[in-house]
Amino acid sequence: MYLKSVSIFAVLLVSFCSRAQTVEINTLSFEEVSDTRAYFQYTENVFPIISAHRGGARAGYPENCIATLEYTLSKTPAIFEIDARMTKDDQAVLLHDKTLERTTTGKGKLRDHTRNEIKKFRLKDTEGNITPYAIPTLEDAIVWSKGKTLINLDVKDVPLRTKAELVKKHNAFPHVIFTVHNADEARFFYDFDNRSMFSAFVKTKEALASYEEAGIPWENVLIAYVGAKSTKANKELYDLLHRRGVMIMVSAAPVYDKMEKRVDAYRKILEDGADVIETDRPAEVAEAIKMLYPEKSSKYNYWKTQKIKE
Repeated sequence: MYLKSVSIFAVLLVSFCSRAQTVEINTLSFEEVSDTRAYFQYTENVFPIISAHRGGARAGYPENCIATLEYTLSKTPAIFEIDARMTKDDQAVLLHDKTLERTTTGKGKLRDHTRNEIKKFRLKDTEGNITPYAIPTLEDAIVWSKGKTLINLDVKDVPLRTKAELVKKHNAFPHVIFTVHNADEARFFYDFDNRSMFSAFVKTKEALASYEEAGIPWENVLIAYVGAKSTKANKELYDLLHRRGVMIMVSAAPVYDKMEKRVDAYRKILEDGADVIETDRPAEVAEAIKMLYPEKSSKYNYWKTQKIKE
């Protein structure tokens, strides 16, 4: 009788542990490129946007991991900056470093391993703990993001054409944009498909002029990345970009995220004139700036909720 009871308990425990948990996530849904442009069009009515740097990693949730993106969306609507690199057999996967040790259980350079070889590796969280998550492919992330958010593909070693072809394959232009460091990179994507949109490095007036000289329409530049600090000295550049309808992004990750008293710093970034905060702490930023969202805005039309299984 005792053995039978233990057996029944074991079956129930396995059933409970294997049952998927349903969670609700906050999504940004863009069906057409025109939707994406409308959401990111700068207006004088402040509408802050949170960009989760590498997905917003934390304990239990590694960087550049789809489960982490979903966790972040369970806390706040957000867009995501993610990194992709190439394997030995030229498959694009999500990874920031050239080497595997810091963020995975693997060793050596990613470029020395095939896609099949890295399937056995597991991602590590921000504290170095091994998680159950494998390294996702860039294609996994592109497919996942549709109807959920916008992902911004950072510049690493994936050829520009490879990224462009993957986005075109999945008709993902409404929900995938490209980080570009200069006007030449933007021109490549624009010539490949004029639906390509950008998070562009525009740290100076000279850089701004270079995009115009290259013939890049400002409606294709959703975000101008101006650096890791927000100062009043940036006001002239901010004004020039805003007059062109472009939202301005400051990266809080290198400086502001590391401050002990961060709440006021996050608010000041927006008060200084920026519109997008890129951060390793998206949930904290969301809490700090929630009072700065307008009561009414057409941009709320793109905010939805979606139930998913973990």
